[in-house]
Formats: sequence, structure tokens, C-alpha cells
Amino acid sequence: MNTVNKLLKSLNENTQLKLDNWTIDHQFISGMRKWIANIVPFELLKRSIKESIESLDTLSQNGIFYEKFPDNIETPDYGDNWGVIANYIEINNRAIAEMIGENCRNGLMSTIKMLPAIPPSAKSWANCIILSQIFPNIYGDGYNKDVDTENSIYGIKLNAGFSQNIINFDIIEKISAFEQFAAFNDLAHFHGLKTGFRTVISADQIKVVQKDGSDITFDWNNEEHFNLFLNSHIELINMGFEAIFIDSAKHIGGYDMGNYTGVGALPSYEQMQYIIHEIRSRTGNTHLSFVGEKSSGDFARYEKLGLSTGTGYIDPNDFDVVKNTAIHHKYSKNYSPGVEVSNDNDMGGRSYEERLLRIHNSIFAYEFPSDKLASFMQMEDLFPLRYDTNTHHLMMSNPSYSVDGTKESHWENLFAKDDGREYNKKVAELFVHTLNL
Repeated sequence: MNTVNKLLKSLNENTQLKLDNWTIDHQFISGMRKWIANIVPFELLKRSIKESIESLDTLSQNGIFYEKFPDNIETPDYGDNWGVIANYIEINNRAIAEMIGENCRNGLMSTIKMLPAIPPSAKSWANCIILSQIFPNIYGDGYNKDVDTENSIYGIKLNAGFSQNIINFDIIEKISAFEQFAAFNDLAHFHGLKTGFRTVISADQIKVVQKDGSDITFDWNNEEHFNLFLNSHIELINMGFEAIFIDSAKHIGGYDMGNYTGVGALPSYEQMQYIIHEIRSRTGNTHLSFVGEKSSGDFARYEKLGLSTGTGYIDPNDFDVVKNTAIHHKYSKNYSPGVEVSNDNDMGGRSYEERLLRIHNSIFAYEFPSDKLASFMQMEDLFPLRYDTNTHHLMMSNPSYSVDGTKESHWENLFAKDDGREYNKKVAELFVHTLNL
């Protein structure tokens, strides 16, 4: 039994799928590419997992409706260097988790529910979902906290399995965490998306859990710790992920440390070079994409490290700057810098018009679609958040916005409402004109 059907069975659902008329009423179409837009996330998150799978099936990128989810799902194929020109969209799967009372859980299930509203990949380049959280966060994992209380997603535990915020542990005896991730990846690939996850490399932001003792701080010079980091990431790639976003990657090996804002030692250049090489080698995946937080003009440094692209080098508001940079790097198929619509440090306050301009420049500023630069977006760039929070706040803290202690109230109040719906429609209208290129 494939993992998607196993997920359905574990939720006491049958595996027979039906065409979803709600999806048809809300779909946007670009050639064979289909997705849902002109919505607010609450409309997706309140649906069941089975309804979400039926929605993805109704949007099938090859036009075939499957009465049972197919066994063999292939990732969209854009060759080994797809990551150099992809659009990366980070979804904070903790923020959209089920907030029930003080508990936070099932963020992966919520992300599955959001998949139908993510624009699929274009003819010439891929869209890739990046999950914000995989591993347990150091403090308060599995709980939401007061809006002003730090509960950072940037501090992780290794050797402790996966986050209580993310995995559905109520069904863990029926479908393992590994299988839940595999089901998510199959559903994303079926929708025409690639997938990845965020990782941190600052030593003091990583704890190693010991079975017979207290947690200890990660040490890059400790061989056991080093191998734990490497093997944990190989394990995730073997579940179907194809991209890793590396926080603070610009500073690997002590580069530009005057602007380093992480906490603790970073791996040496040679250590990170080895990690990236070994992940590719041991998984047998030559097409993996490694994305670095921040880039600079020293492109050879990042290319030799094994990265595909990096953020924050180009002015995203200037169409001509983006286009000229794309032209300059059109033959750089191993590494080129990318365009940021926004990043995980976004403090809010940017107008809808500026966000739309940045998305426009990210997906239109090139001579030929195959020459575009990579771009980086956050969940907020597709689905605007409520006025009094922002992307970075939700990375640093984990508040529930429920007014009655229910998950539905949190989902309804986390995002902007009528204006968010209209903005989401305008984003879709931009993508409609690119996905068939």
C-alpha cells in the first residue's frame, strides 16, 4: 500500500477518491497547470485530509482523475540543476498547525491541506516548497506560547526524532513519521511541486539529546555530533525531500562574520563541502538543491561549496536589475544568486503592491524562461498574515490566535481576511501568465 493510501486508512478513511466540485469552482488554470486561488487559508485548513487529497486529484497536472491514489509518483523532472532557477516558497508548518488549547500539533497535515493552493511548477522551472520545521525546537516543542514569549524555530534538537508540532503522533502506530513525510512528498510531487526543508548550522542553536543525561550543545569538532547531523539530513532526503535551505550559509568557514547574527560556531568550509557532497553521494540523488541564506559577489565560493543558489544579493524592486543579472548568469547553471520577495527575517509592513511587484520581477525578469534566477518567498507572500504579526515573529514565537481554544479559530484569525483573499487572487493572476512558459 502506498503511503498516501496508508495515511487515509490510518485516519479511518477509505481510499476511494471522488471529484471535488469545490476545487473546480476555485481553480486557476495555466495550460495543464491547475491550483486553487482567490481563497483564504481557513477554507483549506478546515477541510479533512481526504478532501485535500481529492482536491489535489481533481487538480491533477496530467488531466487524469485517479479513483485511487497512484502507487508510483515521480518528482517533476527539470534535470540535475533545477535548483539554480527554481522558486522557493517557505511554509511555516508550525504556524499553521492545529492549536488546541495550549497544544500545537499536526503541522504536516495542515501543510498537506495547503498544497492545492500552491502554484505548481512551470514548463521551464520548478516551484519548491520549503518546510520551516522538521526537528523539535529546543524550548516548548508541542506547545503554543503567549504572543510575546520566545519559542524559536531556529533552535533545534537532534537525536530526538521529529517535532511534536509537525508529526501526527495520534496515528504513529499506524503510519510512522517517515511514512507521513513520504506521503507529504508524494502529494506535493503529484501536484507538480518539489520539496525541501530549512536547517540550522549554528552550533549553539543545536542541542544533542542524550538518552541517559541532559541535552548538550552541538560541537562541529565532535565526530559523533558531526555524523549525527549528516545522517539526520540524509534520512530526510531518503523520505523524498530534494532541497535543503541552509540558515547562515553565507558565513560558513568564517566568511563576513561581522554580519553574522547566528549563535555559536559554524562548520568549516571543508566540513560543509563534505556534508553536501556526502548527502548527494549517499542518497544517490544528483539533482538535489542546496540553498544558502544570503549570497555575495564571490559566486565561486558558493559554487565550490556545492550550493545551487543564495538569497539577498539583488534588488528585487528593480525589474531591470533582476533582468540584467539573469542575463549575466544565463550560462551559470551550477550556481547563481537569487531574488528575494521576502525572507524569514521579514518584520512585516511591506505593502501588498510591493510584494506583488517583487513576485512579478521574480517570475518575469529574464529574456527566456530557462534563464530566470531563483526566487525566495514566504508563506506571507502568497497568503497574507493578520496585521499584527509577521513572518519573523512566527519563526521566533508560536502564538495561538484562537479566541475560543479551537484550531479552527486559530486558522481563521492567523491570516488576513477579505483583503488577503483579493491579494491571493492577484498573485494567482501573475502565476497564470508564467506557468505555461
